[in-house]
Amino acid sequence: MTATALKRWTSVLFLIFISGGQLFAQNAEAAMAAAGAATGAANTAWIMTATALVLFMTLPGLALFYGGLVAKKNVLSVLMHCFVMTAVLSVVWLIIGYSLAISEGNKWVGGLDALFGKGLTGADSGGPGIPSILEFAFQMTFFIITPALVIGCFVERVKFKAVVLFSIFWSILVYAPICHMVWFGGWMFEKEVIDLAGGIVVHITAGVAALVFCVMLGRRKNPVPPHNLTMTFMGTCMLWVGWFGFNGGSGLAANGAGVMAIVVTHISASAGALAWMILDIFSTKKPTVLGICTGSIAGLAAITPASGVAGPMGGLLIGVVSGIVCWIFSIKIKEICKYDDSLDVVGVHGVGGLVGTLMAAVVALPVLQGNAGDDYNWIAQLKVQAIASGFTIVYTLVVTVVILLIIKFTVGLRVTESQETEGLDQASHGETGYTI
Repeated sequence: MTATALKRWTSVLFLIFISGGQLFAQNAEAAMAAAGAATGAANTAWIMTATALVLFMTLPGLALFYGGLVAKKNVLSVLMHCFVMTAVLSVVWLIIGYSLAISEGNKWVGGLDALFGKGLTGADSGGPGIPSILEFAFQMTFFIITPALVIGCFVERVKFKAVVLFSIFWSILVYAPICHMVWFGGWMFEKEVIDLAGGIVVHITAGVAALVFCVMLGRRKNPVPPHNLTMTFMGTCMLWVGWFGFNGGSGLAANGAGVMAIVVTHISASAGALAWMILDIFSTKKPTVLGICTGSIAGLAAITPASGVAGPMGGLLIGVVSGIVCWIFSIKIKEICKYDDSLDVVGVHGVGGLVGTLMAAVVALPVLQGNAGDDYNWIAQLKVQAIASGFTIVYTLVVTVVILLIIKFTVGLRVTESQETEGLDQASHGETGYTI
């Protein structure tokens, strides 16, 4: 072969190689784009489902759970409180809540760039391949259920106007800033606090607010046993299933981490329920439906912050500890301190959220099947968890006191004694839950 022919064939082979490389790169790029689109579609489908599940926790889950625990003459008032909070807070979230919680601001609160949902479209990128409007919707359900949890502390004796005003001001002044600090670039986020789904943001804030509210409101005149534990049982089951969206969706992705969050959530709820039931047997000689339902909620509240770092053994540990500690606070400490936390928001959500937030530093350890790395320092992380929890408790307490004082000296907090005796269904709404 002559030198000229050799050069010619060399050039042809080189062109073939380059063309093949370009074609391979194009195919690889197309394959990656297709894979990314498929992942985004899967994530979007899951978070749409999770959004529905979390809303389902409030309506009808929490409404039925709380509704069954009050007197028959007050059941509609509890259902109405849950319903009106859902409606009011959805509008507040659109107007200002979303902007204060999620948009870029400072270390304490978000800015005002996203008022009225400015900039949100179905095509925008939010979390891992999901539209930003979907992240808006998912976070809105948390914005709704957090103040709704507080309802359990003031049932049967609160003015309807006070409930509405509290939900508006508290969600703006307490929930939104804490949400931003923990999840969306605030100082707790920078400190890398562990709180996947709201041990601090949801349960500690709601528990502290509930303690302040029930103390400032005063005790019920004539508390009676729950009127419909069947309703409470159904509400508990709805909350349990809805919590899979609450924790499993908080990573904003349909992946293994989301599956693990769902598994540890279920294990913790089961362990909390069994721990509470066993304590009931020792104290009353009988396992109660109310007890096992309450214990499961304690386990669910406690695993919430740690569901992103815990393995199955961690879920079991948190469930057992929260079941025991929350039982002590709900049954013993409440009686000693004489505060009327009607439906145990403080003992279950506040204490459970704190227990889970602190234990998150421990259950992240690999020895407990947690997902922390080899260089993880659980003592340093526990310090971060404690500081974040302590700040949240003090901030929530102070702001809640101010809000309730303003409401007390304007529209008032508590109904009259005659209205309380009559029942809030008739006194506040002019309706009756049951005809017989």
